[in-house]
Formats: sequence, C-alpha cells, structure tokens
Amino acid sequence: MTAVAADGVRTRRTAALALVGVTAVWGSTFGLSKDLIERLPVADYLGPRYLVAGTVLLAVAPRLLRGLSPHTLRVGVGLGVLYAAAQLLQFHGLAHTAPTVSAFVVAMYVVFTPLLAAVLPGRRVEPVTWLAVAVATGGVAVMSLRGWAFGAGEALTLVAAALYAVHILALGRWARADEAFALTFLQLATMGVLLTAVGASDGLTLPGAGDLPTFVYLAVFAGTVTLLVQTWAQGHIDSGQAAVLMVLEPVWAAVFGVLLWHEGLGPRTLLGGALVLVAMLMVVARPAAEPLPEPPTSHA
Repeated sequence: MTAVAADGVRTRRTAALALVGVTAVWGSTFGLSKDLIERLPVADYLGPRYLVAGTVLLAVAPRLLRGLSPHTLRVGVGLGVLYAAAQLLQFHGLAHTAPTVSAFVVAMYVVFTPLLAAVLPGRRVEPVTWLAVAVATGGVAVMSLRGWAFGAGEALTLVAAALYAVHILALGRWARADEAFALTFLQLATMGVLLTAVGASDGLTLPGAGDLPTFVYLAVFAGTVTLLVQTWAQGHIDSGQAAVLMVLEPVWAAVFGVLLWHEGLGPRTLLGGALVLVAMLMVVARPAAEPLPEPPTSHA
C-alpha cells in the first residue's frame, strides 16, 4: 500500500470514529430534549437552538463565508431546508407514537440511505454495507420495538427518516473538507431562520433561566460541533456506511439513560446494542474501500 493510500485509509477511519463520537453526543440529548419539549413547543425549541449554534460557529470562524461560491450557498441552504423539515416531522410524529417505536422508525434511514444510493448513477453499495445495514436494523428493532401499530405518528416519522437519508446522501455527495465550516453554518442558519419563523407564527416561547445550561449544551455541542464534525466526516466516507454508524445513537441513548436517568438496561437493550455495535465494527474495520466520487467543479 502506498503512503498516499495509507493516509487515505487512516483519514477514512478517523472520519468513521468521529461519527461515532457524534452519535454519543446525540445519544446524550434524548432525555434533555424530551424534558425541554414538555415546556416548549417543538419549533420554539429547535429554531432558537440552531440560531445560537450558527452564531457560535460564525463567532469562532468569522471568515468562514469568505470566497463562498454560489454552488456551496445553494447546497448549504438546501441541506438546511431538508434537515429542518425532517426535524419538524420527527418531533411532531413523536407526539403521536411511543418513543421506543419512534426510535426504530426514525432509524430506518439506515435502510433508506443505501437503497437510495443504489439507484443513483455511478454509485455502488458494497455487500458488507448491506450486511451492516441488516445487522444494525435488527439491533435497533430488538432495542426499540414493543409491539407495532402504524398510524399518523409513525407515518410522519417514516417520512422524516426518508428525509434524513436524503440529507446523508446529499451531504456525502457535496461535502468537502475545505468547506466544512461554511456548509455547516449555512445549514444551521437556514434551520434556525425557518424553524424560528414557524415558532413565531403563534408567538415564540424562549427557554427560562433554569433551562439555559441545557439549552446551551444542546445548541453548541449537539448543534454546532456535531454538525461540523458530521459535515467533515461525510466528505471522507461512504454515505451508506455513515448511516450505519449514525444508528449508534439509540445505543448511546440507552447508555446515558442508565448512567444519568437510572433507567433499566434489560436483555433486549443489551442484545440490540450488541448487534448495532457489531454493525459499527464492520464499517470501521473496512472504511470506504473505493474513493468517493468528486462533486462537479462547476459553480454555475
């Protein structure tokens, strides 16, 4: 293996492990978000959260928009619209279904992502990725499902999962390491503006003083940092593999539930979590054997 090839493998493995870290932060937010949404409407919680996240990123990297191309601007805004719609559908769906069922349905993006990738021209999903998808899906189902009834809540959540899959594919297609800051800011700003506008349509409710530490954590660490890392990482690994890694979120949610909220850790959770971890190891052990296709260079 040449030095360049070895560097590429190390970078892709680092990107995979970085996504694992992102899912750990996401998993830590489940109980915190659930608590906040009991006092705040969904859009009132999400909109200001992403506005703060975008503002923090701009303060840290004030030159991030310098030399921004019209193409990157369109991609960033489009990705932000996709993610904002998925978030609204997921949280409104959660109001009409059990959290465990919602966790499984939204994790179906791990299935949608390679299915959509398989129909794109010039893209091929490796057999190991399909196997990892099957193992991860089985693991989440074992962890989450306690019966099944498909209604409005599940339908909204399923559409959200499809939108997350499109977002993962688009981010993997267009994300570039040297534009990670700009692309992340554009997504955060777009989500913040759109969701705040939705919340303000019937009067905006902001978090109280007692909720500010939680809100800051959700905005900065679970907003700015995680989306920045995800954007950088998906510039280096395949979208189907990224989806498998991101389905670790419910595993981390179970871990934090035990550590912070003293929830039970039964045999189903242990078995399901083990299956998801096996799927993750399948991806990390063999990250993106083929280089990702480069996005078009035209900025027209």
